[in-house]
Amino acid sequence: MAAGPGTVKPSVTRQPTNIICRAPLLRFTRGLGMSNAGAGAGRQWGGKMRAVSAASSSGQPLLADAAHREEIRRLAQSSLSNCLTETHLDLSVPGWVRDIYDAGDYLVLVTTDRQSAFDRVLASIPFKGQVLNETSLWWFDKTQDITSNAIVCIPDPNVTIAKKCTVFLLNLLVRQCFFFLSTSYLRGFVTGSTETSLWTVYNKGIRNYCGNVLPEGIVKNQKLPVNILTPTTKGIDHDVPVTPKEVVELGLMTQEEFDEVSSKAFRIFAYGQKVALEHGLLLVDTKYEFGKGADGSILLIDEVHTPDSSRYWIANSYEKRFADGLEPENVDKEFLRLWFRNHCNPYEDKVLPEAPEELICELAWRYIFLYETITNSKFQIARSEVLTHRPIHDRISRNVARAISSL
Repeated sequence: MAAGPGTVKPSVTRQPTNIICRAPLLRFTRGLGMSNAGAGAGRQWGGKMRAVSAASSSGQPLLADAAHREEIRRLAQSSLSNCLTETHLDLSVPGWVRDIYDAGDYLVLVTTDRQSAFDRVLASIPFKGQVLNETSLWWFDKTQDITSNAIVCIPDPNVTIAKKCTVFLLNLLVRQCFFFLSTSYLRGFVTGSTETSLWTVYNKGIRNYCGNVLPEGIVKNQKLPVNILTPTTKGIDHDVPVTPKEVVELGLMTQEEFDEVSSKAFRIFAYGQKVALEHGLLLVDTKYEFGKGADGSILLIDEVHTPDSSRYWIANSYEKRFADGLEPENVDKEFLRLWFRNHCNPYEDKVLPEAPEELICELAWRYIFLYETITNSKFQIARSEVLTHRPIHDRISRNVARAISSL
């Protein structure tokens, strides 16, 4: 991607990926006009949101609106060469999907179109960064009564600006890597294909995972009797599972902090499952990341209930497919994971096969389908960028510079 020169030029220091603190949740409408996001308000960008049908009575919601699906896939195919794969605003701390920029009192989080799994980047998916950023914003807004969050403003469809604060950091150097509490995974089903997924762990014979005792006789994709929490901390190459007792013993959190985080995580997950089911979906599992504000308050950070951080299944076909031993219909990146699992060893092969365009365009559609289904809003694609192939990075540079100057 041809990226323009950086336009954000504060002094830059390297920061852990999720060091952000809360300011009032704001939203940008039509450019950079800011307004408070009231209860139930979604963010508008480049035009009015239009209500869309959340689910289909045909039993095939992913195929329900064939014309819309084909339009999205066509636009995705036209955008394959113009995905946001790199950003160059200034020196950054690149993550698997997000690039983090230090802008003085604020952090600028740019969500790219990179698609990661198996601790590596697999492909670039058109419109993906915008989907993740706007999906998270919707959920941050809806969960403010459960927990405070870190959002300052959204100056661009791919960008979130947040204030700095501290995360739960353990000042212990282990194998040349600082460990800090990264993620709380909430799981309602036994599934997954990665090394840390609950089904992979269970299938290896492990029956006590992150302090949760798992019963015998569970099969893949089975619903758990109750939702469980599986916390992890960041390791050198991947997340490291820890028990609640270890979280406290290692100094990652106090018992009081862990109790508050776990309580909030369970409440957000239960709310997410309720909303998803109302729209014909099952929220299978997800991850949450929390930080600590300057005033000591616990904050929800990073992303919420996106198709990257969560698994979603189609609700009305789950029971029959489960009974028939078939994989659930998913609306997340799991089918991309499964494709790579079937065509290579994604953990050990140095060079991976290139994902087919058909697969990439289908994933772009599924991500947009999820956004539209959950938010009951029309996803806004910058069609002029698709037609002219104007670099996304140029738009981001302009919008971020204007936002930073106004803060």
